[in-house]
Amino acid sequence: MDLIARLRAGLPGEAILTDPDVTGAYATDMASFCAAGKPAVVVLPRTVEEVQHVLRTATALRVPVVPQGARTGLSGAANASDGCIVLSLVKMDRILEINPVDRIAVVEPGVVNAALSRAVGAHGLCYPPDPSSWEECSLGGNIATASGGLCCVKYGVTAEYVLGLDVVLADGRLLTTGRRTAKGVAGYDLTRLFVGSEGSLGVVVRAVLALKPAPPEQLVLAAEFPSTAAACAAVCEIMARGHAPSLLELMDRTSIRAVNDMAQMGLPESTEALLLAAFDTPDPAADLAAVGALCTAAGATEVVPAETAAESDLLLQARRLTLTALERVKSATMIDDVCVPRSRLAEMIDGTAAIAEEYGLTIGVCAHAGDGNTHPTVCFDAADPDESRRARASFDDIMALGLRLGGTITGEHGVGVLKKEWLARELGPVGMELQRGIKDVFDPLGILNPGKLF
Repeated sequence: MDLIARLRAGLPGEAILTDPDVTGAYATDMASFCAAGKPAVVVLPRTVEEVQHVLRTATALRVPVVPQGARTGLSGAANASDGCIVLSLVKMDRILEINPVDRIAVVEPGVVNAALSRAVGAHGLCYPPDPSSWEECSLGGNIATASGGLCCVKYGVTAEYVLGLDVVLADGRLLTTGRRTAKGVAGYDLTRLFVGSEGSLGVVVRAVLALKPAPPEQLVLAAEFPSTAAACAAVCEIMARGHAPSLLELMDRTSIRAVNDMAQMGLPESTEALLLAAFDTPDPAADLAAVGALCTAAGATEVVPAETAAESDLLLQARRLTLTALERVKSATMIDDVCVPRSRLAEMIDGTAAIAEEYGLTIGVCAHAGDGNTHPTVCFDAADPDESRRARASFDDIMALGLRLGGTITGEHGVGVLKKEWLARELGPVGMELQRGIKDVFDPLGILNPGKLF
Protein backbone atom coordinates (compact mmCIF):
# COMPACT_ATOMS: atom_id res chain seq x y z
CA MET A 1 0.00 0.00 0.00
CA ASP A 2 1.46 3.38 -0.97
CA LEU A 3 1.76 6.51 1.18
CA ILE A 4 -1.48 8.19 0.16
CA ALA A 5 -3.51 5.01 0.52
CA ARG A 6 -2.13 4.40 4.00
CA LEU A 7 -2.88 7.96 5.05
CA ARG A 8 -6.45 7.67 3.73
CA ALA A 9 -6.97 4.61 5.92
CA GLY A 10 -6.91 6.80 9.03
CA LEU A 11 -7.78 10.30 7.82
CA PRO A 12 -10.89 11.88 6.30
CA GLY A 13 -10.55 12.72 2.64
CA GLU A 14 -10.64 16.48 3.14
CA ALA A 15 -7.58 16.25 5.43
CA ILE A 16 -5.34 15.09 2.58
CA LEU A 17 -4.07 17.44 -0.13
CA THR A 18 -2.18 16.03 -3.11
CA ASP A 19 -2.62 18.58 -5.91
CA PRO A 20 0.91 19.95 -6.57
CA ASP A 21 -0.47 23.44 -7.14
CA VAL A 22 -1.96 23.32 -3.65
CA THR A 23 0.80 21.48 -1.80
CA GLY A 24 3.38 23.86 -3.26
CA ALA A 25 1.80 26.67 -1.26
CA TYR A 26 2.87 24.85 1.92
CA ALA A 27 6.52 24.52 0.90
CA THR A 28 8.01 27.48 2.78
CA ASP A 29 7.70 29.83 5.71
CA MET A 30 8.63 33.53 5.45
CA ALA A 31 12.42 33.21 5.45
CA SER A 32 14.68 34.23 2.55
CA PHE A 33 17.62 32.20 1.23
CA CYS A 34 16.24 28.92 2.57
CA ALA A 35 16.02 25.86 0.34
CA ALA A 36 12.70 24.05 0.18
CA GLY A 37 11.62 20.80 -1.41
CA LYS A 38 8.36 19.53 -2.90
CA PRO A 39 6.08 17.74 -0.43
CA ALA A 40 4.50 14.48 -1.46
CA VAL A 41 1.35 15.34 0.46
CA VAL A 42 -0.06 17.86 2.91
CA VAL A 43 -2.23 16.59 5.74
CA LEU A 44 -4.42 18.74 8.00
CA PRO A 45 -5.49 16.63 10.98
CA ARG A 46 -8.09 17.73 13.52
CA THR A 47 -7.46 15.20 16.28
CA VAL A 48 -4.56 13.72 18.23
CA GLU A 49 -5.43 10.28 16.89
CA GLU A 50 -5.12 11.54 13.31
CA VAL A 51 -1.66 12.97 14.07
CA GLN A 52 -0.67 9.61 15.55
CA HIS A 53 -1.84 7.84 12.40
CA VAL A 54 0.30 10.16 10.26
CA LEU A 55 3.41 9.51 12.35
CA ARG A 56 2.87 5.75 12.43
CA THR A 57 2.49 5.77 8.66
CA ALA A 58 5.62 7.87 8.23
CA THR A 59 7.63 5.55 10.46
CA ALA A 60 6.41 2.44 8.65
CA LEU A 61 7.35 3.88 5.25
CA ARG A 62 10.42 5.89 6.40
CA VAL A 63 8.88 9.11 5.04
CA PRO A 64 10.04 12.48 6.44
CA VAL A 65 7.49 14.64 8.25
CA VAL A 66 7.65 18.43 8.40
CA PRO A 67 5.35 19.86 11.10
CA GLN A 68 3.92 23.30 10.34
CA GLY A 69 1.94 25.99 12.07
CA ALA A 70 0.94 29.27 10.48
CA ARG A 71 4.25 29.47 8.55
CA THR A 72 5.07 32.96 9.83
CA GLY A 73 8.55 31.79 10.89
CA LEU A 74 11.70 33.52 9.69
CA SER A 75 14.30 30.75 9.69
CA GLY A 76 13.04 28.15 7.20
CA ALA A 77 12.20 25.73 10.03
CA ALA A 78 8.83 24.92 8.44
CA ASN A 79 10.16 24.45 4.89
CA ALA A 80 9.24 21.22 3.15
CA SER A 81 11.75 18.61 2.09
CA ASP A 82 11.39 16.57 -1.09
CA GLY A 83 8.86 13.77 -0.78
CA CYS A 84 7.84 14.69 2.76
CA ILE A 85 4.52 14.72 4.53
CA VAL A 86 3.76 18.30 5.48
CA LEU A 87 1.84 18.01 8.73
CA SER A 88 -0.10 21.25 9.03
CA LEU A 89 -1.67 21.69 12.46
CA VAL A 90 -3.75 24.78 11.71
CA LYS A 91 -7.05 22.87 11.94
CA MET A 92 -6.30 21.87 15.54
CA ASP A 93 -7.35 25.28 16.77
CA ARG A 94 -9.46 24.77 19.89
CA ILE A 95 -8.96 26.45 23.24
CA LEU A 96 -9.81 23.47 25.42
CA GLU A 97 -9.80 25.13 28.83
CA ILE A 98 -9.29 28.45 30.59
CA ASN A 99 -8.92 28.05 34.34
CA PRO A 100 -8.79 31.38 36.24
CA VAL A 101 -8.12 29.67 39.59
CA ASP A 102 -5.11 27.68 38.43
CA ARG A 103 -4.26 30.45 35.93
CA ILE A 104 -3.74 28.09 33.04
CA ALA A 105 -5.06 27.60 29.54
CA VAL A 106 -5.06 24.31 27.67
CA VAL A 107 -4.84 24.73 23.91
CA GLU A 108 -4.32 22.88 20.68
CA PRO A 109 -1.32 23.92 18.55
CA GLY A 110 -3.27 25.72 15.83
CA VAL A 111 -4.73 28.36 18.17
CA VAL A 112 -3.60 31.81 17.04
CA ASN A 113 -1.69 33.77 19.68
CA ALA A 114 -4.04 36.77 19.56
CA ALA A 115 -7.11 34.55 19.85
CA LEU A 116 -5.86 33.14 23.14
CA SER A 117 -4.95 36.61 24.39
CA ARG A 118 -8.46 37.88 23.73
CA ALA A 119 -10.10 34.81 25.24
CA VAL A 120 -8.17 34.96 28.51
CA GLY A 121 -8.60 38.74 28.62
CA ALA A 122 -12.32 38.16 29.17
CA HIS A 123 -11.34 36.49 32.46
CA GLY A 124 -9.08 39.33 33.59
CA LEU A 125 -5.99 37.34 32.63
CA CYS A 126 -3.28 37.65 30.01
CA TYR A 127 -0.91 35.40 28.08
CA PRO A 128 2.17 37.64 27.85
CA PRO A 129 4.31 36.25 24.98
CA ASP A 130 3.48 38.56 22.05
CA PRO A 131 5.44 37.97 18.83
CA SER A 132 5.07 40.75 16.27
CA SER A 133 3.01 38.35 14.15
CA TRP A 134 0.65 37.60 17.06
CA GLU A 135 -2.45 38.17 14.93
CA GLU A 136 -1.36 35.32 12.62
CA CYS A 137 1.16 33.05 14.34
CA SER A 138 0.04 29.84 16.04
CA LEU A 139 0.89 28.79 19.57
CA GLY A 140 2.31 25.51 18.31
CA GLY A 141 4.73 27.46 16.14
CA ASN A 142 5.53 29.78 19.05
CA ILE A 143 6.40 26.73 21.16
CA ALA A 144 8.41 25.09 18.38
CA THR A 145 10.59 28.18 17.93
CA ALA A 146 10.54 29.43 21.56
CA SER A 147 9.37 32.79 20.26
CA GLY A 148 9.53 36.12 22.06
CA GLY A 149 8.05 39.56 21.54
CA LEU A 150 7.92 43.17 22.64
CA CYS A 151 7.03 42.54 26.29
CA CYS A 152 9.73 39.95 26.99
CA VAL A 153 11.86 42.49 28.84
CA LYS A 154 9.39 42.27 31.74
CA TYR A 155 7.41 39.09 31.22
CA GLY A 156 9.82 36.67 29.53
CA VAL A 157 9.57 34.41 26.48
CA THR A 158 7.31 31.51 25.48
CA ALA A 159 9.42 28.89 27.27
CA GLU A 160 8.58 30.45 30.62
CA TYR A 161 4.84 29.93 30.06
CA VAL A 162 4.76 26.33 28.84
CA LEU A 163 3.93 24.12 31.83
CA GLY A 164 3.13 20.87 30.07
CA LEU A 165 2.76 19.31 26.64
CA ASP A 166 1.17 16.40 24.85
CA VAL A 167 3.56 15.34 22.11
CA VAL A 168 3.20 12.69 19.41
CA LEU A 169 6.57 11.03 18.96
CA ALA A 170 8.05 9.87 15.67
CA ASP A 171 6.64 6.35 16.06
CA GLY A 172 3.15 7.60 16.92
CA ARG A 173 3.29 7.17 20.70
CA LEU A 174 1.73 9.94 22.79
CA LEU A 175 3.96 11.48 25.46
CA THR A 176 2.65 13.76 28.21
CA THR A 177 5.20 16.04 29.87
CA GLY A 178 5.13 18.60 32.64
CA ARG A 179 2.23 19.58 34.84
CA ARG A 180 -0.81 21.76 35.52
CA THR A 181 0.50 22.89 38.91
CA ALA A 182 2.38 26.07 39.80
CA LYS A 183 5.35 23.94 40.93
CA GLY A 184 6.77 20.64 39.74
CA VAL A 185 10.28 19.17 39.49
CA ALA A 186 9.64 15.47 38.89
CA GLY A 187 12.27 14.04 36.57
CA TYR A 188 14.09 15.67 33.69
CA ASP A 189 12.40 18.74 32.25
CA LEU A 190 11.25 17.25 28.95
CA THR A 191 8.76 20.07 28.48
CA ARG A 192 11.53 22.65 28.19
CA LEU A 193 13.41 20.32 25.84
CA PHE A 194 10.56 20.38 23.32
CA VAL A 195 10.20 24.15 23.48
CA GLY A 196 12.43 25.49 20.71
CA SER A 197 13.07 22.07 19.16
CA GLU A 198 11.48 23.18 15.85
CA GLY A 199 9.51 19.98 15.31
CA SER A 200 12.64 17.85 15.31
CA LEU A 201 11.81 15.76 18.42
CA GLY A 202 8.04 15.36 18.27
CA VAL A 203 4.78 17.02 17.29
CA VAL A 204 3.07 19.13 19.95
CA VAL A 205 -0.67 18.45 19.93
CA ARG A 206 -1.70 20.07 23.22
CA ALA A 207 -0.16 22.59 25.59
CA VAL A 208 -0.79 23.71 29.15
CA LEU A 209 0.12 27.41 29.32
CA ALA A 210 0.57 29.64 32.35
CA LEU A 211 -1.44 32.84 32.55
CA LYS A 212 -0.91 36.10 34.44
CA PRO A 213 -3.35 38.65 35.85
CA ALA A 214 -4.03 41.31 33.23
CA PRO A 215 -1.81 44.34 33.99
CA PRO A 216 -2.97 47.97 34.02
CA GLU A 217 -2.93 49.77 30.67
CA GLN A 218 0.58 50.84 29.79
CA LEU A 219 1.86 54.32 29.10
CA VAL A 220 4.70 54.98 26.66
CA LEU A 221 7.60 57.41 26.47
CA ALA A 222 9.58 58.26 23.32
CA ALA A 223 13.10 59.66 23.56
CA GLU A 224 15.18 60.93 20.63
CA PHE A 225 18.97 60.63 20.76
CA PRO A 226 21.83 62.10 18.70
CA SER A 227 23.73 58.80 18.73
CA THR A 228 23.23 55.08 19.18
CA ALA A 229 25.77 55.12 21.99
CA ALA A 230 23.69 57.66 23.95
CA ALA A 231 20.48 55.67 23.50
CA CYS A 232 22.15 52.42 24.57
CA ALA A 233 23.71 54.16 27.56
CA ALA A 234 20.18 55.15 28.59
CA VAL A 235 19.05 51.52 28.21
CA CYS A 236 21.87 50.33 30.47
CA GLU A 237 21.07 52.98 33.06
CA ILE A 238 17.35 52.15 33.03
CA MET A 239 18.06 48.49 33.70
CA ALA A 240 20.86 49.12 36.19
CA ARG A 241 18.57 51.35 38.27
CA GLY A 242 16.10 48.48 38.68
CA HIS A 243 13.28 49.74 36.49
CA ALA A 244 10.93 47.12 35.04
CA PRO A 245 9.53 48.49 31.77
CA SER A 246 6.90 46.41 30.00
CA LEU A 247 8.53 47.43 26.73
CA LEU A 248 11.91 48.93 25.86
CA GLU A 249 12.43 49.22 22.11
CA LEU A 250 15.06 50.97 20.01
CA MET A 251 15.13 52.05 16.36
CA ASP A 252 18.30 53.10 14.52
CA ARG A 253 18.52 55.99 12.05
CA THR A 254 17.92 53.76 9.00
CA SER A 255 14.67 52.44 10.45
CA ILE A 256 13.58 55.93 11.53
CA ARG A 257 14.13 57.36 8.08
CA ALA A 258 12.35 54.48 6.38
CA VAL A 259 9.31 55.04 8.61
CA ASN A 260 9.49 58.80 7.99
CA ASP A 261 9.55 58.22 4.24
CA MET A 262 6.55 55.92 4.35
CA ALA A 263 4.32 57.52 6.97
CA GLN A 264 5.59 61.10 7.35
CA MET A 265 6.00 60.62 11.10
CA GLY A 266 7.82 63.93 11.42
CA LEU A 267 10.79 62.60 13.33
CA PRO A 268 13.78 64.96 12.99
CA GLU A 269 16.38 63.87 10.43
CA SER A 270 19.03 64.50 13.10
CA THR A 271 17.62 61.67 15.24
CA GLU A 272 20.11 58.81 15.22
CA ALA A 273 18.18 56.55 17.60
CA LEU A 274 14.66 56.46 18.99
CA LEU A 275 14.02 54.76 22.32
CA LEU A 276 10.50 53.73 23.35
CA ALA A 277 9.82 52.75 26.95
CA ALA A 278 6.51 51.63 28.45
CA PHE A 279 5.27 50.85 31.94
CA ASP A 280 2.14 48.98 33.02
CA THR A 281 2.68 49.62 36.73
CA PRO A 282 0.09 51.13 39.13
CA ASP A 283 1.71 54.57 38.62
CA PRO A 284 3.17 54.52 35.09
CA ALA A 285 3.45 58.32 34.88
CA ALA A 286 5.92 58.35 37.77
CA ASP A 287 7.97 55.58 36.16
CA LEU A 288 8.01 57.43 32.84
CA ALA A 289 9.18 60.58 34.58
CA ALA A 290 12.06 58.73 36.23
CA VAL A 291 13.09 57.06 32.96
CA GLY A 292 12.71 60.35 31.09
CA ALA A 293 15.19 61.95 33.48
CA LEU A 294 17.66 59.13 32.83
CA CYS A 295 17.25 59.57 29.07
CA THR A 296 17.88 63.31 29.36
CA ALA A 297 20.98 62.68 31.47
CA ALA A 298 22.23 60.24 28.80
CA GLY A 299 21.90 62.93 26.10
CA ALA A 300 18.36 62.67 24.73
CA THR A 301 17.44 65.73 22.68
CA GLU A 302 13.70 65.24 23.12
CA VAL A 303 11.67 63.22 25.64
CA VAL A 304 7.93 62.84 25.08
CA PRO A 305 5.87 60.97 27.70
CA ALA A 306 2.32 59.95 26.85
CA GLU A 307 -0.51 60.84 29.19
CA THR A 308 -3.17 58.53 27.74
CA ALA A 309 -3.44 55.14 26.07
CA ALA A 310 -4.28 56.85 22.77
CA GLU A 311 -1.12 58.94 22.94
CA SER A 312 0.84 55.80 23.78
CA ASP A 313 -0.46 54.07 20.67
CA LEU A 314 0.64 57.03 18.56
CA LEU A 315 4.15 56.91 20.02
CA LEU A 316 4.39 53.16 19.32
CA GLN A 317 3.24 53.56 15.73
CA ALA A 318 6.75 54.15 14.40
CA ARG A 319 8.00 50.89 15.92
CA ARG A 320 5.05 48.94 14.56
CA LEU A 321 5.66 50.29 11.06
CA THR A 322 9.38 49.51 10.99
CA LEU A 323 9.35 46.23 9.09
CA THR A 324 6.70 47.40 6.62
CA ALA A 325 8.73 50.55 5.96
CA LEU A 326 11.97 48.63 5.43
CA GLU A 327 10.21 46.22 3.07
CA ARG A 328 9.49 49.23 0.82
CA VAL A 329 13.19 50.05 0.50
CA LYS A 330 13.99 47.04 -1.72
CA SER A 331 12.19 44.06 -3.20
CA ALA A 332 13.36 41.62 -0.49
CA THR A 333 14.47 41.60 3.13
CA MET A 334 16.37 39.25 5.43
CA ILE A 335 15.53 39.72 9.10
CA ASP A 336 18.28 38.72 11.48
CA ASP A 337 17.74 37.90 15.13
CA VAL A 338 20.98 38.31 17.07
CA CYS A 339 20.85 38.75 20.83
CA VAL A 340 23.76 40.28 22.78
CA PRO A 341 24.28 41.34 26.40
CA ARG A 342 22.62 44.70 27.01
CA SER A 343 26.01 46.18 27.80
CA ARG A 344 27.18 45.40 24.21
CA LEU A 345 24.08 46.68 22.44
CA ALA A 346 25.67 49.86 21.10
CA GLU A 347 28.59 47.87 19.67
CA MET A 348 26.13 45.53 17.95
CA ILE A 349 24.12 48.32 16.33
CA ASP A 350 27.12 50.42 15.34
CA GLY A 351 28.88 47.30 14.05
CA THR A 352 25.87 46.48 11.91
CA ALA A 353 25.98 50.01 10.44
CA ALA A 354 29.63 49.43 9.54
CA ILE A 355 28.72 46.13 7.85
CA ALA A 356 26.01 47.90 5.86
CA GLU A 357 28.54 50.47 4.65
CA GLU A 358 31.11 47.80 3.79
CA TYR A 359 28.65 45.90 1.58
CA GLY A 360 26.86 48.95 0.17
CA LEU A 361 23.50 47.86 1.54
CA THR A 362 20.64 49.34 3.50
CA ILE A 363 20.38 47.54 6.85
CA GLY A 364 17.91 48.90 9.39
CA VAL A 365 17.99 47.80 13.01
CA CYS A 366 15.17 47.72 15.50
CA ALA A 367 15.79 46.04 18.82
CA HIS A 368 14.09 44.71 21.89
CA ALA A 369 16.64 46.84 23.69
CA GLY A 370 15.65 45.72 27.16
CA ASP A 371 16.83 42.18 26.49
CA GLY A 372 19.52 42.91 23.90
CA ASN A 373 17.67 41.23 21.06
CA THR A 374 18.43 43.02 17.79
CA HIS A 375 16.64 42.58 14.47
CA PRO A 376 18.93 43.84 11.71
CA THR A 377 16.91 43.86 8.49
CA VAL A 378 18.95 43.57 5.30
CA CYS A 379 17.20 45.21 2.32
CA PHE A 380 18.22 43.99 -1.15
CA ASP A 381 17.10 43.39 -4.72
CA ALA A 382 16.37 39.67 -5.04
CA ALA A 383 16.69 39.92 -8.85
CA ASP A 384 20.26 41.20 -8.59
CA PRO A 385 22.64 38.24 -8.05
CA ASP A 386 25.49 40.39 -6.78
CA GLU A 387 23.29 42.29 -4.34
CA SER A 388 21.77 39.01 -3.15
CA ARG A 389 25.28 37.64 -2.57
CA ARG A 390 26.26 40.73 -0.60
CA ALA A 391 23.05 40.49 1.44
CA ARG A 392 23.82 36.91 2.44
CA ALA A 393 27.42 37.77 3.25
CA SER A 394 26.35 40.72 5.40
CA PHE A 395 23.86 38.48 7.23
CA ASP A 396 26.69 36.10 8.13
CA ASP A 397 28.92 38.96 9.26
CA ILE A 398 26.15 40.22 11.54
CA MET A 399 25.89 36.80 13.20
CA ALA A 400 29.65 36.64 13.59
CA LEU A 401 29.61 40.08 15.20
CA GLY A 402 26.95 38.93 17.66
CA LEU A 403 29.01 35.92 18.71
CA ARG A 404 32.13 38.06 19.15
CA LEU A 405 30.16 40.31 21.49
CA GLY A 406 29.19 37.36 23.68
CA GLY A 407 25.76 36.91 22.16
CA THR A 408 23.73 34.23 20.42
CA ILE A 409 22.76 33.73 16.77
CA THR A 410 19.05 33.70 17.60
CA GLY A 411 17.04 35.15 20.45
CA GLU A 412 13.54 34.17 19.31
CA HIS A 413 13.30 33.19 15.63
CA GLY A 414 15.05 29.82 15.82
CA VAL A 415 17.70 28.10 13.71
CA GLY A 416 15.80 26.26 10.97
CA VAL A 417 17.71 26.12 7.69
CA LEU A 418 18.95 29.69 7.72
CA LYS A 419 21.35 29.45 10.65
CA LYS A 420 22.19 25.80 11.10
CA GLU A 421 25.85 26.19 10.09
CA TRP A 422 26.12 28.90 12.73
CA LEU A 423 24.60 26.68 15.41
CA ALA A 424 27.71 24.50 15.33
CA ARG A 425 29.91 27.56 15.78
CA GLU A 426 27.95 28.68 18.81
CA LEU A 427 27.54 25.32 20.55
CA GLY A 428 30.94 23.78 19.78
CA PRO A 429 31.73 20.10 19.06
CA VAL A 430 30.75 18.71 22.47
CA GLY A 431 27.48 20.61 22.48
CA MET A 432 26.65 19.43 18.96
CA GLU A 433 27.44 15.81 19.84
CA LEU A 434 24.99 15.90 22.73
CA GLN A 435 22.35 17.69 20.68
CA ARG A 436 22.54 15.02 18.00
CA GLY A 437 22.39 12.32 20.66
CA ILE A 438 19.15 13.76 22.01
CA LYS A 439 17.74 13.86 18.49
CA ASP A 440 18.61 10.18 18.00
CA VAL A 441 16.78 9.19 21.20
CA PHE A 442 13.52 10.80 20.14
CA ASP A 443 13.78 10.27 16.39
CA PRO A 444 16.08 7.31 15.66
CA LEU A 445 15.05 7.14 12.00
CA GLY A 446 15.63 10.86 11.46
CA ILE A 447 12.21 11.46 9.89
CA LEU A 448 11.14 14.51 11.93
CA ASN A 449 11.90 17.78 10.15
CA PRO A 450 15.13 16.52 8.60
CA GLY A 451 17.76 19.05 7.59
CA LYS A 452 16.76 21.59 10.23
CA LEU A 453 18.94 22.72 13.15
CA PHE A 454 21.87 20.45 12.08
